[in-house]
Amino acid sequence: MHFAAFFRNLNLGRPRCPTRQQFEQSFVEAGASEAASFLTNGTIAFEARSAGSAKRILARARKSMRDSSGLEEPAFLREFAYLQRLVAADPFVAIDRSAVYDCYVTFLHDDVVAARGLPPSSPRGDVELIQFTGSEALCVAHKLAKSPGSPNAFVEKTLALPATTRAWNTVVRLVAKHGLEG
Repeated sequence: MHFAAFFRNLNLGRPRCPTRQQFEQSFVEAGASEAASFLTNGTIAFEARSAGSAKRILARARKSMRDSSGLEEPAFLREFAYLQRLVAADPFVAIDRSAVYDCYVTFLHDDVVAARGLPPSSPRGDVELIQFTGSEALCVAHKLAKSPGSPNAFVEKTLALPATTRAWNTVVRLVAKHGLEG
């Protein structure tokens, strides 16, 4: 089975973060038959026998990175089959891309039970919730001042739990490159 892990605050080669080689190797040494980093933002595609095996591999890889580089950040696991369905649903199809800064998917913590209670937008109005999937918040950001709104900051502050965000196009490209199961 094919899985992706999305790490919070992991930028390859930065202080307290692994290099690309260390990142991929931590998954292989943890039991993944293959592991490939995608971009430099802490996104990795890997192979595991089952969902349970993928969770154990992720836990061992996180421990390995903590021990080797000091990285202590959560990661959010998704099956590629799920990501393929999410991309195929095209949740941002109705969004006028020229009217927003960008579209984002925020991967939510497993403990989130009340995300349906997320307000429709951030207090400043620079982040809008488009859809809640149950395990992700799909948002758009607007640039109202010098910087665009941060879906991750909005979600983490509102839910008081860690999350990690990727541009929607990153997920689309990840699925296009690694989404086919063997």
